[in-house]
Amino acid sequence: MIYDIRHVTTYSYETQVSFARCSLRLEPISGDGQELISHSVEIRPRPSERTARRDFFGTLTESVLIESAHRSLRIDSRSRVSVARQPPARDAVSPPWESVRDHAFEALSLDAASPVGYVFASALVPVLRPVTAYASASFSPDGGVLAGAADLMRRIRSDFKYDPKATVISTPLRDVFEKRHGVCQDFAHVMIAGLRGLGLPAAYVSGYLRTIPPPGQPRLQGADATHAWVSVWCGGELGWVGFDPTNDLMVANDHIILAVGRDFADVSPVDGVIVGARKQKLAVAVDVLPVE
Repeated sequence: MIYDIRHVTTYSYETQVSFARCSLRLEPISGDGQELISHSVEIRPRPSERTARRDFFGTLTESVLIESAHRSLRIDSRSRVSVARQPPARDAVSPPWESVRDHAFEALSLDAASPVGYVFASALVPVLRPVTAYASASFSPDGGVLAGAADLMRRIRSDFKYDPKATVISTPLRDVFEKRHGVCQDFAHVMIAGLRGLGLPAAYVSGYLRTIPPPGQPRLQGADATHAWVSVWCGGELGWVGFDPTNDLMVANDHIILAVGRDFADVSPVDGVIVGARKQKLAVAVDVLPVE
């Protein structure tokens, strides 16, 4: 499946901003069942400086400096990506989760793909006893790691309510878990925290999810969204497998990966600082269109 993706981020400011420095992580990856065909980003007002580098996780991170006064900032990212991904079945044979845990801690490499880098607490995902206890109910002794992770994903989808008004980016994981309300970012963080509490490697994935309108209804422009899910290391043979707890889905061809990290702080599509006063508004519009 080939997709054209347009991701438009617009900041509107109540008063003029004199300076802005942003970090952009908007280029979809090549690998893990997908291939980047083309990518471009247009920024208005025009930056005075743009530099790019690969971060530790392999994500292309572009640093943008804007020194002209402006009342709005528009970042228009366009990509074409080919996706061909075949996830394992939820009940497929997989190693016991205890052996996966032990193998992860025995890893000799410390590169970005090494599982040992994803078993410890991170900035936004502390290891909490109540969350670990919640996750442990899905992992019976000697049970397969795939089946356990799939069951945890299913339970999060069932027990937590999707509520965009319930949380903000800074809402602590403990509060999300206690209230059982949140968005995809929160559900991914909860699942990651539970898995890491058991010693299982789990990474945070940001990207896009193709949405299909109900039968008979038109597809609305800009109605797709950025999304987040979890990648779980399931042993040396299976490797990293994607789980989407917001929708109780194994990650397949409707998911397009932007970046992978320990939590949202590693992969935020747009962040930065400005010099200005008063309020600002943020609008994000995403289109994920299959190429016929």
